[in-house]
Amino acid sequence: MAKLEVKNLTISFRTTNGAVRAVRDVSFDLQEGETLAIAGESGSGKSVTTRAVMGILAGNAMVDGGEIIYDGKDLLKIPEEEFHNLRGHRLAMVFQDPLSALNPVMRIGRQLTEAMLLNNKERRRDGRESFNRTLKILQDKMTAEGSVSGVQDKIKEFDSFVKIAVRQEFAYKEATESMVEVLDGVDEANDALIRRNDRDVREACGRMLRAMKHVYNPYTFAPGDPLIASFTEKLGSFQRKYTGRQQGEMGSLLQEITDSFDPKLKAESPNFFCIGYSVMHGRQPDPAARSIPEINREARRDLDEGFMLSFRKDVEKALEWSEKQSLEEKKKAVEALKAALPVFGAGSLAQDKCAEKLKESAAAVERSIDPLRLEKDNQAYVYRSGVKALLERYFRAFRQNPREEARYKKDTERFERDKARGKTPPSVIPMNLIDIDAAQKSLIDQVSDLIKHYESQIASGPAGGYDKRAEDMIDYLKARAEDYAFKLSQGMARHRAIELMKEVGIPEPHKRYRQYPFEFSGGMRQRIVIAIALSANPDILICDEPTTALDVTIQAQILELINRLKKERRLSVIFITHDLGVVANMADKIAIMYAGKIVEYGTADDVFYDPRHPYTWALLSSMPDLETKEKLEAIPGTPPDMILPPQGDAFAARNKYAMQIDFEEQPPVFRVSPTHWAATWLLHPDAPHVEPPVIVTDRIRRMQEAQKEREMKEAVKGGTEA
Repeated sequence: MAKLEVKNLTISFRTTNGAVRAVRDVSFDLQEGETLAIAGESGSGKSVTTRAVMGILAGNAMVDGGEIIYDGKDLLKIPEEEFHNLRGHRLAMVFQDPLSALNPVMRIGRQLTEAMLLNNKERRRDGRESFNRTLKILQDKMTAEGSVSGVQDKIKEFDSFVKIAVRQEFAYKEATESMVEVLDGVDEANDALIRRNDRDVREACGRMLRAMKHVYNPYTFAPGDPLIASFTEKLGSFQRKYTGRQQGEMGSLLQEITDSFDPKLKAESPNFFCIGYSVMHGRQPDPAARSIPEINREARRDLDEGFMLSFRKDVEKALEWSEKQSLEEKKKAVEALKAALPVFGAGSLAQDKCAEKLKESAAAVERSIDPLRLEKDNQAYVYRSGVKALLERYFRAFRQNPREEARYKKDTERFERDKARGKTPPSVIPMNLIDIDAAQKSLIDQVSDLIKHYESQIASGPAGGYDKRAEDMIDYLKARAEDYAFKLSQGMARHRAIELMKEVGIPEPHKRYRQYPFEFSGGMRQRIVIAIALSANPDILICDEPTTALDVTIQAQILELINRLKKERRLSVIFITHDLGVVANMADKIAIMYAGKIVEYGTADDVFYDPRHPYTWALLSSMPDLETKEKLEAIPGTPPDMILPPQGDAFAARNKYAMQIDFEEQPPVFRVSPTHWAATWLLHPDAPHVEPPVIVTDRIRRMQEAQKEREMKEAVKGGTEA
């Protein structure tokens, strides 16, 4: 299932000269771990599309239609409070100008930790709500299934030992985080020793001393541990009166702290999910008497035999019953949707009848949703909000269009009068009319698509695999419990910020942590912006031309960094660019945008090796490389005025291959392959055959030869290693 789905997105902006049609009927999807590059000239609608995903459109923006579906929600229709929980937490963005994205009077460290602390607060709240809500649904389904005995007692027992586990894990994490803070201070002190900065050494000792107070836990260091007492005493002495003559003693202490803390941090962690069950039944493990692996094995055996194996079977029953009930409800929902279609497809819609059918069909669809499915069925979840928005748009047209026509007629008459008097009046603002037929067609399509979707699921029957799904459900509940157990401290946020700075390639992170944005180069500032975006471990990262303001060498470094982070973190990335060469080695799919529309869409290989739209040819022709001998071709003319979009293909006026039909009618989408399509009349069966420019075909030939050469080298290397 796609991570993000954008469907028929249409956005315009109010201006004094009329509505600017910035995005026109844009659709695409983004899979997990995939990079989608959106390429095109400035003003093609790339940034507006992604800003709509982030919910940060300008105040004069008008969303005229479409859906942006993420995690079962239409992002265009959720309130700002709900969007606030997603923005920065699940969806992150790297902006084009890093200097304008950073606060010039706030230290870099604070800007990094501020985002982490705010997102941690939201994550804890969301984790608690998700855990309680899912557990309540599970209890209701177990009860409804009928064959599970003692449901309330089992759910209560599960909830009780998870809460014990959460409390114990919170205390343990607080201790281990404090240990990490101490080691972070060790790194800082070592760096200060190298620089022979006595003041920084004393400050690092103070930070270590404060963190050392919180390292106590049964699974780390027992309260009153003589080793910690010794470290505390020595650090206190060095904090007060360290001098360069004590460098050897200081170095020995730092090494001793590292040798004591490192093994405990690298060792196996206690399995508090299992331990919580033992503690609830009065069996508190003794870490001083047994190793953590032994405690974990015994606690796991205790939990499995006493509760989890039977509980997991009960969860399987609930999942099976819930899915079968969902399928039965889907049959009823299909009937309700089919009953709504004639009303929505009537020649002239009746508002009261449409409202009644929306209420009935939406209620049926919502009853058909399986609440225990961790993967949300986006089509079902957004049905009510989507149809409601389309109906509102349809009926708004009957109020807005006559007013707009009257206004246009009045302005035109005034324009003609002033012109007849020899004046130079301002141009008449074009009419901003709602296409009633298009709104009704979108309404019918949404209902029909959901009917087909449900009929396919009904024909397939229950999906099965309930044992794996039960395991996933319990893991999900554990993960949500861990979310609300984890409270990020200021010290740990500082450590994570420094680690993020290391991850994105910032040298001397301890020193840089305290600097201001103006003390960084352009490339370093962009790395900081990327670190801030990654601080909450988002699902989707949007990069809005992050390399435009950088020189070529730094561009390559930033692109390599984004590619590496995507692979390591399984990020889904949307990369906006006007230079196709930038994304040649990092994009999985490419969407070419022009005048607010996607004119070509395909995999990277499709677009680079088999481009079909003249605009894609123009972009490739203007892309410099070391091998091209021909003069690069500039794209003639300028993009059209989107207050009055062209009647036909928007690129026709700049396209030397344009035919008469290009000026008269917008081209439909023509499929080149299952993964590749383009909107150009040149792909029509009756169109004349046109070859791409020589500069493009030569480049494709060179790329194919280089690809074959790389494959041969890899094959030879693989054979040699074998």
